[in-house]
Amino acid sequence: MPSLQIFHVALALLLATSPLAAQNTANARAGTERPVVIEGVVPDQATKAKLLNNLRSVYGAERVVDRIQVESIATPPNWGDYVAGMINPGLKRVSPGKLEVNGQSVRITGEVGNEALRQQVASDLSLASNTSYTVTNSLKVGSQQNILDQTLANRIVEFQSGSARLTPFGMSILDEMVVKMAQMPDRRFLVIGHTDNVGNRESNLALSHARALAVKNYMMSKGIPTGHMDVLGKGPDEPVADNTSNDGRARNRRIEFKIQ
Repeated sequence: MPSLQIFHVALALLLATSPLAAQNTANARAGTERPVVIEGVVPDQATKAKLLNNLRSVYGAERVVDRIQVESIATPPNWGDYVAGMINPGLKRVSPGKLEVNGQSVRITGEVGNEALRQQVASDLSLASNTSYTVTNSLKVGSQQNILDQTLANRIVEFQSGSARLTPFGMSILDEMVVKMAQMPDRRFLVIGHTDNVGNRESNLALSHARALAVKNYMMSKGIPTGHMDVLGKGPDEPVADNTSNDGRARNRRIEFKIQ
């Protein structure tokens, strides 16, 4: 029987990419994306191509790590089509997680934001095979605050220097946060802006508030209701690093997300 495994691994747990490095180099920025590793055995190149195409469509080609082997093996009828159907945007609701397909047995593990999502992900997998496969649902409902923290993964939401205008990299992080926040429709979120201690405190307080508001407005444009988000600017008052170094100041210029 063919065997396929899909892993969703939080890159922050694997690579020591500092926030400053992520700000300064394109390669480090690319490295902050969590990789999606697909490995196992499939019967032919056409099946491999179909699986990889779906995976790249869902997660982006730059995130996909291909470890598939092609061997001449027997497969259940329409196996490749069924497994390809399981690779759909719904899997992005699991983070981190693991999907295993062994013949007609399917197992999904990992964390989701709530019980409804736990049931929905497993249901989607079953429907993808016309319910002819056995799906074992080993998903767990994780701490919703932990899910937000893992998604941010110590990365810095970037703005243009001295302004509240988001950079493309900052927007890309917020796009990931939007996906997770949309899975928590009954929760309210506090968006908190922080700065380093360079310059006037009152100006930094105003800038931190403006940046938090810019984040809220961006997330509203992506579908998060305005009534689900509050903003707060704390300026330089709550540093997480030493402001005497460039790296420390970079870490202090940050956005935080808290569930209220």
